[in-house]
Amino acid sequence: MDYKAEAKNGLKFRELYGKFRDVMVPEMYLEQTRRRVLIMEWIEGEKLSEVRDQYLVEVGVYCSLSQLLEYGFYHADPHPGNLLRTVDGKLAYLDFGMMGEFRQELRDGFIEACLHLVNRDFDALAKDFITLGLLPPTAQKGEVTKALTGVFENAVNKGVQNISFGDLSGNLGRTMYKFKFQIPSYFSLVIRSLAVLEGIAVSFNPEYKVLGSSYPWIARKVLTDSSPKLQSSLQTLLYKDGEFQIDRLESLLTESLRARTEQSLNRNQQEDVDSTRYAIKKVLSFILTEQGAFVKDLLLQEISKGIDALGVATLSSATSAATFRLPFSGSPSPSPSLDDEDVTNLRNLYRLLLLLSRVSQTENASLIPGNNSSIQKVGGSADEISLALYEMASVPELLPALSIVNELPPESQQQLLLLPADLTNRVLSRAVARTIRRLFV
Repeated sequence: MDYKAEAKNGLKFRELYGKFRDVMVPEMYLEQTRRRVLIMEWIEGEKLSEVRDQYLVEVGVYCSLSQLLEYGFYHADPHPGNLLRTVDGKLAYLDFGMMGEFRQELRDGFIEACLHLVNRDFDALAKDFITLGLLPPTAQKGEVTKALTGVFENAVNKGVQNISFGDLSGNLGRTMYKFKFQIPSYFSLVIRSLAVLEGIAVSFNPEYKVLGSSYPWIARKVLTDSSPKLQSSLQTLLYKDGEFQIDRLESLLTESLRARTEQSLNRNQQEDVDSTRYAIKKVLSFILTEQGAFVKDLLLQEISKGIDALGVATLSSATSAATFRLPFSGSPSPSPSLDDEDVTNLRNLYRLLLLLSRVSQTENASLIPGNNSSIQKVGGSADEISLALYEMASVPELLPALSIVNELPPESQQQLLLLPADLTNRVLSRAVARTIRRLFV
């Protein structure tokens, strides 16, 4: 045992996480410390496991995720005796003799695994298990995918907020042993650091699930990280067989809005009176920053497709109406019609506009496109197109985002002014390409 090494670990841990809101890391006195004598700041407090403080559990989850997935330097022995609630209500970490390093490729792999799990992509999850060293490269991916589906599908169907970290770990070990499933030492420490916090919370709140608190953080990480690997994973997740999966983007954005940040960790924080308005501001602020550029590009791409389809639908409807009113017109003349791709793009445009306006289902469920939406059912006939256009006409009423532009930071407002020109260029490019196809193909 070398207390000088532990003191250095404590100094690094304090440097990285000691400034987090409501996190306390004791000072280490390295000059006075010897190999067998550790000199550090004295901390008064109670074991976190002996007090009913879910807020500090949330602080611990946020700090643990930052350790594991942001910086890669984490406390590998966070048992209840090493987590204290200080007299002034902060979470104190003790004992830095056992620390872990989580390499970048493993961090990305862990995030991808959580993303694939929640989105039920069990084939990709099987590959993640090999990347993380949980399965050997020789494992039969098809069989592994079936086994993982059996282990996780029922749990995931309950919703991410209801998935128990402890139950998943137990079920996984019992089912996957035949594939030479193993838990690397680094991964067992990762699981332990999260399972300890879930165990403490469950002792006074049986409904608490650490994965439910973790996934919003992971969703925000995937949407904002500049890592080429995570951006590639996001691209793959959102485009299945070339088709945009708007449900997945909606889920990611919605979950990311629930993510705790260092600024939002506040024991006495009051919820925004206008939660919808607050959420709109967060979405806009996010996509107009450098971190949100990747998502902004995806959104502009899909919106331009939808506007192009909307133009075709409008022209088709107008042509049909004009032809019908002409005397002795006989059979209607051919007019532009919506193909399957246009129909999909029109649906996505409607959903995206609702998403950006951040109207929650609980506040106005009738405005969320579901099975009864005309746009969800639109086909190529004139009557269906007219009905869809009528429904699209209600969209401007769902764009309160425009009313908060003045509340955005100046740099975000400047970025917002550039969007119309960018969007116009994209729509014109699609319109020109469409015209060329119809003329020459």
